[in-house]
Amino acid sequence: MTPPKPTSRSDRVSLWRYFRLFRKDILSAQPQRLYRAWMAEFKTPFFRSYLTNQPELVETVLKKRPDDFPKSDRIGEGLRPLLGNSVFLTNGENWKRQRRVIDPAFEGGRLKDTYPAMVQAAEACVARLRGQAGSVIECEEVTSHVAADVIFRTLFSVPIEDRVASQVFEKFRTYQREQPLLNLAAFLPLPKWMPRLHSRKTRKTAREIRTLITEMTAQRARMIEAGQAPHDLATKIMTTADPKTGKCFDTQEMVDQVAIFFLAGHETSASALAWALYLLATHPDWQDKLAAEAQGLDLSDFTSVSLLKLSRDVFRETLRLYPPVPMMVREATCRENFRGRAIKPGSQIVISPWHLHRHERLWADPDGFDPSRWAKGNEESCPREAFIPFSAGSRICIGAGFAMVEGPLLLSSLLRKFRFEISDMPEPVPVAHLTVRSKDGIWLRLVER
Repeated sequence: MTPPKPTSRSDRVSLWRYFRLFRKDILSAQPQRLYRAWMAEFKTPFFRSYLTNQPELVETVLKKRPDDFPKSDRIGEGLRPLLGNSVFLTNGENWKRQRRVIDPAFEGGRLKDTYPAMVQAAEACVARLRGQAGSVIECEEVTSHVAADVIFRTLFSVPIEDRVASQVFEKFRTYQREQPLLNLAAFLPLPKWMPRLHSRKTRKTAREIRTLITEMTAQRARMIEAGQAPHDLATKIMTTADPKTGKCFDTQEMVDQVAIFFLAGHETSASALAWALYLLATHPDWQDKLAAEAQGLDLSDFTSVSLLKLSRDVFRETLRLYPPVPMMVREATCRENFRGRAIKPGSQIVISPWHLHRHERLWADPDGFDPSRWAKGNEESCPREAFIPFSAGSRICIGAGFAMVEGPLLLSSLLRKFRFEISDMPEPVPVAHLTVRSKDGIWLRLVER
């Protein structure tokens, strides 16, 4: 069966109608033609935006000239109450300084150090699910829980059952459900001093999450000062000085970064893992292959990661079909000419992994689930330059390597113990809030192997 995707809107709608559709779901608000177009222009009374699907232009924006196309502040309008001035939202020298401090914690050698915490989270998830075998479960809740557990164990060396960790998780779920990707300020050229139109509930939830993160950060600072801190990601980041200035993050900056680590590391992983389970439930032959691959391995050994080849291919194919972050927005800072269109400074350049990954001119069977396209020897039929689930270039997701270890590990850990089967619940419908999720959840029957 063909995996589900949203129904596209009619080609021409009013700006007000487009805004309402956008707030409801960014994916179904787009016209069908974007799955074939190399470029499309959208006009509003305040700015122009250009969606770019041509790989050469994507490379120009993300890789060749990223400083000429900084991240647009319009996306940050909806996320700033929670993320503050985190590395996800900043630009220029401030962003470069933040990356100099953060990057060492996510270097390749550090993945081996964090791997045992991932394994512990996977084992805890399997233990929780044993009592639900034989029943129909909502998979997004399961994957959100285990992804959050991974973040807390690798970042602060505490399981999700920790008092503060569990509170952050619950409040973040509330925030995710109520927060659209864009609010009205993203469409209007409001001055920086003007109050943003965030709902009272959004501001309250964000404030509560940040208060809890501050508590965890302050406690870790005291442990570092006393020489009692564990050697996890939080300790590494908080004790790393910027090689240019010699300064470490202060408490406020660290809170900002922890917020984005939780958003990027929890939301995106949970989204991809839930869709992977659904795809495998609809393709039981692939599910059996992954279960057999995992059965013969000691998943507690870091060297087994390189042997999870089928699991990694399935995870990549899931990221292609359901990229957790469906769109990225950059802003042109100088005059450009893309495909004969004169682009003025201030124009918004939209790069959509959702459309790029399903582009009819780039991919064979773009809407089909085919993990074998990622196998060695199939490079010609798999345009890697059109696969950017973690973005690309200097602003590629810091945790891309982390995610490509975590995803196959969690998937393999679950599949060697359980079978996931289609239930009588309706087919999931993808929608985009903070990440690509299912409108009414992903309900599958859980069977113990």
